[in-house]
Order: sequence, then structure tokens, then C-alpha cells
Amino acid sequence: MRKMLTGVLSGLFIAGLAIPAMSQSRETVHFASGNDNAAVDASIKGHEYRDYILGARGGQTMSVSLITKGTAYFNILPPGSNDVAIYNSSINGNDATIKLPKDGNYTIRVYLMGNDKDAGKTVKYTLSMTIM
Repeated sequence: MRKMLTGVLSGLFIAGLAIPAMSQSRETVHFASGNDNAAVDASIKGHEYRDYILGARGGQTMSVSLITKGTAYFNILPPGSNDVAIYNSSINGNDATIKLPKDGNYTIRVYLMGNDKDAGKTVKYTLSMTIM
């Protein structure tokens, strides 16, 4: 039994080394008093992704713009979603304006694709967010 347990644990350890860990950061975005927008200058590397959380009401309009020289993109996730986007910039472009369907916390997830992701490249970006 002990030999079998050691083999299973060794297999899990080896499998864990073979699968790259996905880093993630979460940041709640607060607009300065009197402003309806905010911008973030940051960078992302390889398989990482960064989440920016904004509270909003249904019926408001959210605009998001991503400026980058790499293959960085963003998704807008509605309240309660972990991975189903209501906007995908890798398909629809790095400038979005959408009417929000419901109240809650929306997530703007920035991530890399293609060679930048696979090679573990670090890509700088500016993310601009507005809620009206």
C-alpha cells in the first residue's frame, strides 16, 4: 500500500511540474471622485491573466479600450461568470462599448494569445475603462 501511495504521489508531483501554473491577479477598480473612467498601465506574461473588477448597474454603458504592442486581449465577464464573456476582444477588437444587462460586478480579464503566450513573453498594456 505504501509503495502504491508513493507512486501515486510521485505521479501527481511529476504531472504538476508538466502543467504550467496559471498566475492571476484581481484588482477592484475605483473611479476618482467625479470621474466616470479609470486607466491602468500594467504588463502580463505568458499564461497569466489579470482581472479588473468594476461595479455597475444594468442599463449603464461600459467602454473598454486596450492599447498594446503585443497579442494582449480582454474579455468582459458579467456578474457571476467565471469564464463566459459578453465581449471578447480577440474576436471583436480591442475597443468595446456595451450596454450592461444587469447590476453587479463586471470583470475585465486581460490575457495573452499566440506566440506571446506560448513563449512566456511579457507584454505591456494600457487598459482604459469607462462606465456611463
